[in-house]
Amino acid sequence: MEIVRIDDKKKIGKTQDTVLVLGYFDGLHLGHKALFDRARAIADERGISVSVLTFPETPKLAFVRYHADLLLQLTSPEKRFALMESYGVDRLYLADFTSSFAKQSPEEFLENYVSPLQASVVVTGFDYHFGNSRADVSVLQELFDGQVEVIDEVQLDGEKISSSRIRKAVKEGNIAEANRLLGYKFTTEGIVVHGDARGRTIGYPTANLAPFERVHLPGEGVYVADVLIGSRRYRSMASVGRNVTFDGTEMRIEAHIFDFNQEIYGEKITIIWLDKIRDMIKFDGIESLMLQMQRDEEVSLTWGE
Repeated sequence: MEIVRIDDKKKIGKTQDTVLVLGYFDGLHLGHKALFDRARAIADERGISVSVLTFPETPKLAFVRYHADLLLQLTSPEKRFALMESYGVDRLYLADFTSSFAKQSPEEFLENYVSPLQASVVVTGFDYHFGNSRADVSVLQELFDGQVEVIDEVQLDGEKISSSRIRKAVKEGNIAEANRLLGYKFTTEGIVVHGDARGRTIGYPTANLAPFERVHLPGEGVYVADVLIGSRRYRSMASVGRNVTFDGTEMRIEAHIFDFNQEIYGEKITIIWLDKIRDMIKFDGIESLMLQMQRDEEVSLTWGE
């Protein structure tokens, strides 16, 4: 998949006839996948390519008072791009959603971006809005002189699949639900760093993760997880929290990796979150903590069987 950053709308290079998917795809969930599947089907019928025009950051940054969560995403850009390629996208166009971009009228947006990209078909969701008037898909159908494919709401368990629903599930620690809505496993990547080394003293050494992505983290708790180290995948139990038993105050991500005893400080690993085991608990001593961890281990090793 070719990735093209549009720094200046006047410098859009030579393009070919394409099916163009429009939207912002934080998380790239099953609702979004329906757009790409339809675009790929149309492109194959016509013998043309599939392109996407989207933004590296949320458009909300141009409209609302800043807070740090605005920079967090459900899936890292690299993983989103890889997923788009696997869903059949040939070319990805990235444009920054700035104040000047937001001021475009619907007509200007089509003239400045959609037409130069040689879109003969546009595919988007039923709730898509564009231009300074937040025009809806009916206006798009009226203004665009090609074919407009509008994908209806995609539901799971009778409720719309949306990024906000997934963010809520992740925040509440309902990782199994988030994974169902995404259509793939929620992950966190980072570097293994030194911690307190307390886990070694009780037989459960952990890899402490310093995330380097601007991605949402699961809510505090203990989870069944897999850890990807290089090309190998290991079952683990992972925690997100402040280690309250030892009066910890710093939020940490730790993973005990089963059947693994190598030192991997400084290495990049990926935690693949599978399911929540329990909430964080303050234990009255090391013995009760170890008993619980033994139960957590059994749950982790037998999960999915």
